[in-house]
Amino acid sequence: MKYLCMLIIVLLFSSCAKDDAIEYSPTPINLEIPSNFPPLVYAIENNPLTEEGFQLGKSLFYEGKLSSNNSIPCAFCHEQAFAFTHHGHNVSHGVDGGIGIRNSQSIQNLAFQSEFTWDGAATHLDLQPIIPITNEVEMNESLSNVVDKLKADAYYRSAFALAFEDGKINGENLLKALSQFMVMMVSTNSKYDRMIRQEGNETFSVLENDGLVTFQQKCTSCHATDLFTDQSYRNNGLSVNPQVDDKGRYNVFQNPDDLYKFKVPSLRNVEHSFPYMHDGRFETLEAVVNFYDNGLTDNGNVDPLLVSENGSLGIPLTDYEKQSLVAFLKTLTDNEFLQNERFSDF
Repeated sequence: MKYLCMLIIVLLFSSCAKDDAIEYSPTPINLEIPSNFPPLVYAIENNPLTEEGFQLGKSLFYEGKLSSNNSIPCAFCHEQAFAFTHHGHNVSHGVDGGIGIRNSQSIQNLAFQSEFTWDGAATHLDLQPIIPITNEVEMNESLSNVVDKLKADAYYRSAFALAFEDGKINGENLLKALSQFMVMMVSTNSKYDRMIRQEGNETFSVLENDGLVTFQQKCTSCHATDLFTDQSYRNNGLSVNPQVDDKGRYNVFQNPDDLYKFKVPSLRNVEHSFPYMHDGRFETLEAVVNFYDNGLTDNGNVDPLLVSENGSLGIPLTDYEKQSLVAFLKTLTDNEFLQNERFSDF
């Protein structure tokens, strides 16, 4: 028994020495910014991108230990094939069958945005994951508990030592690693992108081009730039679900002007990010364009852009304009991004 105890002690010290001896020698990653995109918002100089940091962030994104029951990772509500949304669920689901009140948003091109979540409660990408991690019906965990679980895992002791100069497993480095993974998730190779950048012989069909024209005339006030969002918060005339009464942006600042306002979502990969709206009430793009044509409700704070001079609500659309709009929106699908193994748990 004496010799067995001595052997265990030797092995423990050997293990610690091995972890301590890991050399921090990061491999820098260059983030390529598409020519048709707006300037980068995320301050990469404060969290330099490295292959080691990216791989750690990827592991954490698919890690169940970030939740209280060790089985709900970020990827549970953000599936790659569906533009990193929660396919088949109107609103997010979490630990112990918990059901949230909002539809999971796409994760793409976040490095070009300054505020996050449907109501903008997170004002920095590094801070955004705290919301789902600590939400009691989503991951229901605390950062301190997550850190303790990761410290007990030999893989993460090694991975953090490789990814960060101080090698520490703490909340700051955890969040920075997740950000490195998300910053690299740039979707920029749709049919639309290739045509705009005049790459190859990409062209639109007549229907797609007519949809683009209609989109430019009637949609770009909100879905602006090649991010396809102006990142503002707007009340788009959705009827209020009385069982939830989600007040949107109002919940953040308690400003009456923000009542029922939600962030304008990006339309990239929208063909695959259904269901739509903050509560996932619409299953198809056709249902969405029909809503904007004749389905708006006067909930007391509808965006002026959706109110005509005579007081009617909505964006008048002919049947052909609806059909062409849907065809154009499908040109925003980036299959390379949706199938990129670099972002997959393989």
